[in-house]
Amino acid sequence: MPLALLALTISAFAIGTTEFVIVGLVPTIANQLAISLPSAGLLVSIYALGVAVGAPVLTALTGRFPRKQLLMALMVLFTAGNILAWQAPDYTTLVIARLLTGLAHGVFFSIGSTIATSLVPKEKAASAIAIMFGGLTVALVTGVPLGTFIGQHFGWRETFLAVSLLGVIALVASLLLVPSNIPGRASTSLSDQLKVLTHPRLLIIYAITALGYGGVFTAFTFLAPMMQDLAGFSPSAVSWILLGYGVSVAIGNIWGGKLADKHGAVPALKFIFAALVVLLLVFQFTASVQYAALATVLVMGIFAFGNVPGLQVYVVQKAELYTPNAVDVASGLNIAAFNIGIALGSIIGGQTVEHFGLTQTPWIGAVIVLVAFLLIGLSGRLDKPARAALG
Repeated sequence: MPLALLALTISAFAIGTTEFVIVGLVPTIANQLAISLPSAGLLVSIYALGVAVGAPVLTALTGRFPRKQLLMALMVLFTAGNILAWQAPDYTTLVIARLLTGLAHGVFFSIGSTIATSLVPKEKAASAIAIMFGGLTVALVTGVPLGTFIGQHFGWRETFLAVSLLGVIALVASLLLVPSNIPGRASTSLSDQLKVLTHPRLLIIYAITALGYGGVFTAFTFLAPMMQDLAGFSPSAVSWILLGYGVSVAIGNIWGGKLADKHGAVPALKFIFAALVVLLLVFQFTASVQYAALATVLVMGIFAFGNVPGLQVYVVQKAELYTPNAVDVASGLNIAAFNIGIALGSIIGGQTVEHFGLTQTPWIGAVIVLVAFLLIGLSGRLDKPARAALG
């Protein structure tokens, strides 16, 4: 594995911890700031919107920047945002801090995906992306449960202090491990950027990404209160459940990358989305049955992030075909789509909790993922004439 890829993974770990730790802290923040669960859940959406803006806009604006310097600047912004969250005296300041860290996240993963694929042979592209995104899954395994534990025992602000230290470690890793000769891409022309935003084949993939990821987050955003209030686990047990979920996600992320490399992105994604629909529907009935809920969550973790490598490599492949001068921007827009999905999923989940209760979030998530399954089938059928024309 190239050392530069390891540096990307370390940075992804830090970023993944701050993105997902909020899920374990939703009840704690709601209690300590005296706000509602949906308001605390909105912090997931705010972060995701920061990513959605940062990924395409800032990626396009920083195309000429050398990759190493850009990565280091992003980790400085990331660390500053988490220090602001640590010092946040109120909800509004916390919202601003989440937006700042989201901006850094968006650019990091959009350029990180193209750097990762450039470091390995084409047939290993999905696996390279899976290794980089493995930092996110390791964050779910260790960073999120540990951050949740810190938040429950010392306060949520101290969690963000710990994440700031991770940002410093990631900054040092980029300094030491990323070579200085990875060039920036030439600035993408406005017409090429518009093509990425308007090409129907790419728009379908963005929709698949947003819906496939968003459906999961309709339920996942409120996983901690669901496991406490519905399944009957103690707050300390929830940290261990998140740890188990993270292990499942780590397995699923690597497995998803290998599945996409072996069978192609479309068949892999169809299988993963179909499994997620079934599992979310099962969770609808097991959420209130303690150990059945636990088993469902652990199995769901294998599939929940297994779609990430396939989705990201699929958009890069299609961008190289349809918008070769704007691959970074296309990658950035797909990162934005992931986070638009997270934002919409957490908002839909929050509205569901507010009006109908925690118990109704899984089946609504299943319906959203079902639409993604239908769209990936359509996209696969549209690929066949394109391949025939190229042949």
